[in-house]
Amino acid sequence: MSWFPNVPKIQYEGRDTDNPFAFRHYNPQEKVLGKTMEEHLRFAVAYWHTFTAAGADPFGVGTAVRKWDSLSPMDKAKARVEANFELLEKLGIRFFCFHDVDIAPEGASLAEFHRNLDTIVAMIKDYMKSTGVKLLWNTVNMFTHPRYVHGAGTSCNADVFAYAAASVKKGLEIGKELGAENYVFWGGREGYESLLVTDLALEEENMARLLRMAVEYAKEIGLDAQLLVEPKPKEPTKHQYDFDAATTIAFLQKYGLKEHFKLNIEANHATLAGHTFEHELRVARINGVLGSIDANQGDLLLGWDTDEFPTDLYSTTLAMYEVLKNGGLGRGGLNFDAKVRRGSFEDEDLFYAHIAGMDAFARGLKAAAKIIETGLLDNVIEHRYRSWREGIGAEIRAGKHDLKSLEAYALKLDTIRNESHHLERLRAQLNEIIFSV
Repeated sequence: MSWFPNVPKIQYEGRDTDNPFAFRHYNPQEKVLGKTMEEHLRFAVAYWHTFTAAGADPFGVGTAVRKWDSLSPMDKAKARVEANFELLEKLGIRFFCFHDVDIAPEGASLAEFHRNLDTIVAMIKDYMKSTGVKLLWNTVNMFTHPRYVHGAGTSCNADVFAYAAASVKKGLEIGKELGAENYVFWGGREGYESLLVTDLALEEENMARLLRMAVEYAKEIGLDAQLLVEPKPKEPTKHQYDFDAATTIAFLQKYGLKEHFKLNIEANHATLAGHTFEHELRVARINGVLGSIDANQGDLLLGWDTDEFPTDLYSTTLAMYEVLKNGGLGRGGLNFDAKVRRGSFEDEDLFYAHIAGMDAFARGLKAAAKIIETGLLDNVIEHRYRSWREGIGAEIRAGKHDLKSLEAYALKLDTIRNESHHLERLRAQLNEIIFSV
């Protein structure tokens, strides 16, 4: 059966169309800097927000109206698989992502959960074979269940750590079974509420221990997937150990894990950390660990992870600029870790939201490509830092000076002249490019 009978296959119709079920900017076969939009963007659907989220918030129950709501847990799980592949086909999206609990009910025991997972994974595998759709990444949910009240890999309870390890083992096996491009670790409760009751050193060591076990088991089973860690501050614990890109990189370096992991960067998590999306992408890029992206946006007026669909063209442009400067995302992609607003509760809203996000990133891609082609930002930065490529700057970088020699140089300076960076003019030029594509 069709779960979305009123929605046609979404086609590119150009910016002048008034068809709500059409792309205005995302043309999958249009070439940008030598690759198609589809190759650049590698869009993915987030199973949890799209098919399991009901629109609940701390102040009200779910509002989403879904045809599978009345079904039994396993029948509901099977219906969601069918709906997932129908939505992917109609949107022309070639990837999807999920947590283990998104696709199958947990049941009364770990053994029952694994049996449920096996049933649904077999169904998903059949659909993947018949459609050619791929799994961008999978992961396991180690933050929702009450057993994880004190964390998973960082729990004070060794039994919980063992349960989490068993879940990761199963998740890696599922990734191998479905040919996942990546596998993600998000430490949803890997943090602390108060140092008064926390052995910080032990918790960090145990988190590293779990990641090291995962690396070893992935090698053992021959899992051909890129391993990713997803930084996030604050939520749900007061202090998350994977606060932002820089913190996560430092953690990976400390425990000898950097060669095994890259980062999955999310826009709204960057906002919560007090950064811009492009900042987090830049930090990951210059450290060689930009692996994949969770595409959404936050609301600066709200202090939590709102996971809105991305429509900010300034943000999508600067994000795609970083991606292009990175040489692309490799095995990563742009996963819409985003949910429709609570008031957008009809099936059609799932399509409107993805169309909006896909069009926003398509425009961002074209604008970023134009920025690179014109040399707008490269020329500014090259000019601004030119003193480090000649004279005393080049000598300092070459290691030819120490504090004494630099003092001698500085004493001879009559004046020091700085130049304006003309930031406001540059921002105006950037706006012109964004709205020209």
